[in-house]
Amino acid sequence: MKINIERSAFLKSLGHVQSVVERRNTIPILSNVLIEAVKSGLRLTATDLDIQIVESLHSDVLRAGTATAPAHMLYDIVRKMPDGSQVQVETLGGDGGRLSVSAGSIRFELSGLPHEDFPQMATGNLPHRFRLSGADLVMLIEKTRFAISSEETRFYLNGIYVHAARQANQETLKAVATDGHRLARFELELPEGAQEIPGVIIPRKTVAELRRLLDDADGAIEIGLSENKVQFSFGAIELTSKLIDGTFPDYQRVIPTANDKVLTMDAKDFAQAVDRVSTISAEKTRAVKLNLDGDKVVLSVVNPESGTATEEIGANYSAEPIEIGFNSRYLLDITGQITGKDVRFLLADAGSPTLIEDTEDKRTLYVLMPMRV
Repeated sequence: MKINIERSAFLKSLGHVQSVVERRNTIPILSNVLIEAVKSGLRLTATDLDIQIVESLHSDVLRAGTATAPAHMLYDIVRKMPDGSQVQVETLGGDGGRLSVSAGSIRFELSGLPHEDFPQMATGNLPHRFRLSGADLVMLIEKTRFAISSEETRFYLNGIYVHAARQANQETLKAVATDGHRLARFELELPEGAQEIPGVIIPRKTVAELRRLLDDADGAIEIGLSENKVQFSFGAIELTSKLIDGTFPDYQRVIPTANDKVLTMDAKDFAQAVDRVSTISAEKTRAVKLNLDGDKVVLSVVNPESGTATEEIGANYSAEPIEIGFNSRYLLDITGQITGKDVRFLLADAGSPTLIEDTEDKRTLYVLMPMRV
């Protein structure tokens, strides 16, 4: 194998694929990127056995062939080469076990592993295929991923649950994430081809990798789906992932429908006030108390070790006074996703789940469990 490739294009693609590779691997070949030079150009593949990313890019192929190289090391080498340089990659010896990477007078020789040992993820049949715009997919991820659980014992909460829903005459694609303390739901009009999709749980790492790749995506995203795999294709990139093999809980049961106390506030003012008073909150609980009474909300934090903090902000609230406590970090996570001017809280009492809405975005819904303060 022998290729010439422009440094910035090579670096960009290596940046995409090397992110999938774990820093520590018990299987050595998984630390490598597979480099395939064919007539049409270059193809880079990386996998951790749960996720596989393949990216094709244009290059000057002088001699076709296949090799592997340490993914993170190769990325660092190319990153440190001069801007605008042409990088030459060439296998040395007949077995392709060593790889030369050079640019001008700069030359590296890397030890590779047999490309025959590189695992290929079998995609299988993906019977459900549909398209989403890049902007909608970014929104779907951003509005929900902060609520993904990191508790490994409840592995079925370690991702975003995506499913088709039908209510009255409306069909929607819904994305839900929850960690048991909070829930985030985002919905879109159901795209053509997604009517019969199964409910699937897309893993946290896949969500993170996809979100990062979408920064460079143009146009629509092609999505293929089966019971156990999902594939996202856009531009020259193909990201394939296993799905979480588990049953997502019936989240509808925790979304309250009878919360009759309505509180409306300026979202930015509220977030800033929460951020200020929580400065002295205990690291373990991060508790902040909201005292709702008429046209104001008093936020307060009491920490026996640090002191107290209070702040009053204007609000629109007409129900009977109520005191309720929340985790301040959870409040900030949710208000950070509010794009409209105002945020709306729908409450029942101090011990029941609270609904939080963006007054200007009907596609999003958040549920937050209160805490004792």
